[in-house]
Amino acid sequence: MCPVLHTHDGFTEAVIDEDGGLKRFYEVANLLAEGLKVRFSNKVDDFDSLIWDFNYRGNPLSLHYNIYTGICLYPQKVSKALANHNKAVSDVAQFLESRLLINTAKKFIS
Repeated sequence: MCPVLHTHDGFTEAVIDEDGGLKRFYEVANLLAEGLKVRFSNKVDDFDSLIWDFNYRGNPLSLHYNIYTGICLYPQKVSKALANHNKAVSDVAQFLESRLLINTAKKFIS
C-alpha cells in the first residue's frame, strides 16, 4: 500500500502509515535525514504524538506521528499552504513509497 494523499482545506496531507508506531516514525525520519538530507529544525515530543518540522527544497513541512492516527506528512502552515508546499508533500511521499514497505503483509493475510 502506498502513501495516501488527501487534499482538504487547501493543503495536502500524505498518510504514510496509518498503523505505524513509534519505531516506524523513527525509520521514516531516518530515511528523510539520510536519503533527502533534511534536517529537523523543530521537534515537539508529546506523550501521544510527535511533530518534527523540516524544509524540503525550501518548503516547510511537518512529519507527524500520533498513537491513534499513525504517521503523516503535511505543510507546516496548513492554513497558508501554497501549491509548491503541497507538491513537496507529494514528492516526499513518493520518495518514502520507494523506500518503505508499507502495509505489504496485509495483502497476503486474508
